[in-house]
Amino acid sequence: MKTFEEKWTAWIDGELTGVELAEFEASLPDKAAAEEERRDARKLGTFLKEHLPCQAMGNEEFFHHQLRERIASETAVPARESTGGGRVWWPIGRLVWVGATALAIFTVCTFFVMREKPTSEQSQYLSEILTARVDPVVNPNATISMFKSKEDKVTVLWVEGLQSLPSEYASQ
Repeated sequence: MKTFEEKWTAWIDGELTGVELAEFEASLPDKAAAEEERRDARKLGTFLKEHLPCQAMGNEEFFHHQLRERIASETAVPARESTGGGRVWWPIGRLVWVGATALAIFTVCTFFVMREKPTSEQSQYLSEILTARVDPVVNPNATISMFKSKEDKVTVLWVEGLQSLPSEYASQ
């Protein structure tokens, strides 16, 4: 189904015929005013065709015209890029450089933090049992056993039946 505007344009151009023409003219509220507007539109069309003729381009001119249009469209900056909205925030090249920099910083930090420290013979937290004896008068059922492991740098002192540790048992 055509809209009123499509029927109006077809009527002005003389393309409506038969039943469709009769129905459209019957639907016009003021047929005399519509006829006047139709005549004015045709006069304007004729006037424009006479005074604004379309210049035909030769092949060479048409080719140059196409090239100029393509160059203009490729070199023109779109509006969204000129306002900064079209720029990509993290292009691939920038991501690669940022990733490489982060990896280098991580490697340097890891080297300084995790490097091997030369091990000394004794740690400041190491204590050594100087004497391991129990007075049978104070603790008659007490026994002391010492186990040393050089490779793990551990000394275990196993004390059974000791009620209290006398002050002369000290570690340094």
